[in-house]
Amino acid sequence: MKTQLMPFALSLITGLLLGHTTACSQEASSSMARPKMGAKAPDFKLMSIDGEKVQLSSMAKESNVVLVVLRGYPGYQCPLCSRQVSELRSKASQLASASAKVLLVYPGPAANLGMKAKEFLNDSSLPEGFTMVLDPDYKFTNAYGLRWNAPNETAYPSTFIIDKTGTIKFAEVSGGHSGRVASDTVLAKLKAIGS
Repeated sequence: MKTQLMPFALSLITGLLLGHTTACSQEASSSMARPKMGAKAPDFKLMSIDGEKVQLSSMAKESNVVLVVLRGYPGYQCPLCSRQVSELRSKASQLASASAKVLLVYPGPAANLGMKAKEFLNDSSLPEGFTMVLDPDYKFTNAYGLRWNAPNETAYPSTFIIDKTGTIKFAEVSGGHSGRVASDTVLAKLKAIGS
């Protein structure tokens, strides 16, 4: 009996080890794709909720860019995303004084994404210098290595600050729902960069 169980146990252990290695390498490759501080921010072009094309490189030529990746609609409007955006909105004039524009990315499945993004904003307009873009089917999220590929998840909440040369001067990716970058931290980092 023990002899018969041995090949099965060995096969099970090998399978578990290989599965663990694959999971680790997938996680590593995902985090390797994430843009790092000091690197050039990979360029992208997405549509705003108003239907205009927005390109990161064009925006960064004019001002520093605070790139905020939200969770989109994982079955509900994320209250932590709402709070983060509300806090940034309350600092709109200070962000403008720091020569910064805020680019909010709302990821999710393409179907009804624009409607969900407008619902997230609660029918209110964004302050000047703020733009929300849609990331249908996670094209941007995957390219930046930020896809949170688990049930009822979308993207890891993230904040990047990109200067006028297109260089990432600050990057923070949350491993969970919380861990959002406070607007005062964003302003302090922008002050260190200068205009």
